[in-house]
Amino acid sequence: SLMLLLQWKVEAQGTRLSTLSTNLKYKVSTSIHYLSDMMYLHRRLPSALGLTVLVAASIITTHVKSESHSRYLPSRTKGSNSILLPKGALSEIRSAIESSASQSSQQSSTSSSSSLASTPLRGGATQTSAPAATSSSAAKPIRVAFQGEAGAYSEKSLRELLGPNVIAVPRPNFESCYRAVASKECDYALMPIENSLGGSIHENYDLMLRYDLTIVAEHDFRVRHCLLTKPGMDVKKIKYAISHSQALSQCDNYLRARGITPLATYDTAGSAKMISSALKGDASGREMPEGCTPENTAAIASDLAGQTFGLECKQEGIEDDDSNFTRFLLLGRSGVAQHLKKIPCKTSLVFTLPNSAGALYKSLACFSLRDIDMSKIESRPMSAALLNYLRFKNAVTYSKEAASSQKYGKDLPRFRYLFYLDILSSELDEGVQNALHHLREQSDYCRVLGSYPAKSRLIGPVAEAVEALNAANAGKPSSGDLRLKKLPSDDDEARKLKIGLIGYGKFGNYLSKQLSQHEVRCIDALDKSKEAEENNVEYYPNFEMKNFLQGLDVVIITVPMIELEETLESLPVDKLRNKLVVEVCPLNVYPKTVLTRMLPSEVDILCTNPMFSPGMNAGGHPGNSLDGLPFVYEKVRIRDTSRADSFLSTFERARAQMVEMTSEDHDAYVADAEFVTHLTGRLLDRNLLPVTPVSSREYAALCDLADLTGNDTFELFYGMFKYNDRAKALLDKMRDNLASVERKLAAKEAYLAASAEMKNSERQKLLAECKMLLREMAKSTQAPVPKSKNDGEDKPSK
Repeated sequence: SLMLLLQWKVEAQGTRLSTLSTNLKYKVSTSIHYLSDMMYLHRRLPSALGLTVLVAASIITTHVKSESHSRYLPSRTKGSNSILLPKGALSEIRSAIESSASQSSQQSSTSSSSSLASTPLRGGATQTSAPAATSSSAAKPIRVAFQGEAGAYSEKSLRELLGPNVIAVPRPNFESCYRAVASKECDYALMPIENSLGGSIHENYDLMLRYDLTIVAEHDFRVRHCLLTKPGMDVKKIKYAISHSQALSQCDNYLRARGITPLATYDTAGSAKMISSALKGDASGREMPEGCTPENTAAIASDLAGQTFGLECKQEGIEDDDSNFTRFLLLGRSGVAQHLKKIPCKTSLVFTLPNSAGALYKSLACFSLRDIDMSKIESRPMSAALLNYLRFKNAVTYSKEAASSQKYGKDLPRFRYLFYLDILSSELDEGVQNALHHLREQSDYCRVLGSYPAKSRLIGPVAEAVEALNAANAGKPSSGDLRLKKLPSDDDEARKLKIGLIGYGKFGNYLSKQLSQHEVRCIDALDKSKEAEENNVEYYPNFEMKNFLQGLDVVIITVPMIELEETLESLPVDKLRNKLVVEVCPLNVYPKTVLTRMLPSEVDILCTNPMFSPGMNAGGHPGNSLDGLPFVYEKVRIRDTSRADSFLSTFERARAQMVEMTSEDHDAYVADAEFVTHLTGRLLDRNLLPVTPVSSREYAALCDLADLTGNDTFELFYGMFKYNDRAKALLDKMRDNLASVERKLAAKEAYLAASAEMKNSERQKLLAECKMLLREMAKSTQAPVPKSKNDGEDKPSK
């Protein structure tokens, strides 16, 4: 009821809810006595406005401080940008709180027998807290995700660090753990980052860059392998040992000495589960390697796995090297750097460097010159897709100037390296702050992964939550294994949607391949049965529109934007009720207007722009991977959020960069750039770009642009022109720019011709002057002929 009332109160446009925490002069308590505070304030603000104030303030406070009640916020919003308060609500809230504060102060002076302790709030209001003793109902449960089966080493490490009262959530892979925390289904994730024998787990390093999670603690876990068998089994009968390949290699000497054959499986705890399931006759027991039975096979796993699956531990510590440690990192949505005061701590960061002489030396000097100790440094190559994602993220996070600067604008080299560094100080220390500023001046990309206490210590909200949980369960018998086998999002991911594509051109064909996990059908005016059959898609001709729409969950309209309105008019609107309609146009404002105007309120609407095309990958080169490519969307009108999230999760799992943005903002950012890009690509046809045996990077980029834009139809380009108000101005600007270039070329050519002519004329003059000078010099240098004594007498002729 409270949430329905809140939604009713915040539908109007007005001040964003995120500004409420700064404008409002009080803050609701976020302690474990949240429910008692709510009831207390409700008695003092009984009106509908008071309930709205209460819930809104609670959402803000918990979202900002601990995000413990983030379920009240939309699952795909960042912060609280999409929740709005009515105009003028702030002044109304202030007056209501001031009046309630005066009433509560009068009541508190007359009632001294209350069991609740009242404390003043900022702004004059009061908050009430329960007695200091905690209860199980007041302690907030903590969900921690880990990779592997129940009883895995990760879970054992989790229990060592956080205690027995947290809820362990096993996940099938590393990325699902990150997604669970990022989507706020879990509070933390405990991830292995390096092993003293096996080295670093690079996948988790990369995932920390993809997801905005922060390190809040670390734990060094001593790995002790156990030999697990069915109860009462003789060790001499063991012929096979099944486990993860790494665990088998770490117990190689033990197995060789006893003549046991190692057989690799997918997981250590999973191997124990296989034997247990085989004893019970379950289906997973049939997954054991050939020749293995519970009577001749043992599993190598943790003792916790043996307890979980009812197996007997025959021997513990069978590993060859007793220095086998795995370092785990506890990841959360908010950091604990502000709580690091005079305790040993670490800061982990990652950065890239330009390929220049002495770059690494200069970056490390940022810390060594300030006497900052380093405990680890490691480098590894990164993929082009990840680097493109980081560049895109930097451009969004910082500024457009950064994205267009030389630092980010260079072509990507084939090998680019990431440097991971651990320092033994907090990121909030003055010296570290100066070192980071210095490093960012030299680095293309730098990010602090978190500052956290060293040596398995908990501080801040993490420690408080664990202590409250332990205190609430002190003296109580164990309630069994605290595990959550399934998350709500698992149903969305496993949900198989029935999706229909209206229009099966190049992009519709491409989308059907990306949606292959769902049941896909298509309809088109042309006969597309052959193309549809190749992609396992059911084809319907146009005259079977009603049969095509029957039973669909999602309808994707992939026709050109100029045909959108005509297509909607031809559809039977009554058959679209209770369905999700998705448009995939390059512009969103016009489709949004048409869809909201023509479709009834029972139809959910999702405006999207998948900013990728057939055959393009994150680097702009041929490929079908969506890794790092932007997928922009707006939930215009959504009633069935589970269905919409299930559809969007298809692209999220493909690692597309999901960007939630209003259609108006999208067009403001994208419309001009898309039009200019496609215009340039259409001007560069293949006659202007012949194939050459040798070409520059710039020429190759132009060829890629021509190829990518050439795959799109002219109708798509015309839609960009028609529904962009600035398209004609951009076209005029391009024409003016071309004319300006032509004028500059003509002026340059005329200048060079005139210069050449002038030089030629001057040269002729110079030559003439030189000849004259040479003649004069020749005359002046001729010596006079001397006269003889007989000059005056006539010589006789011969």
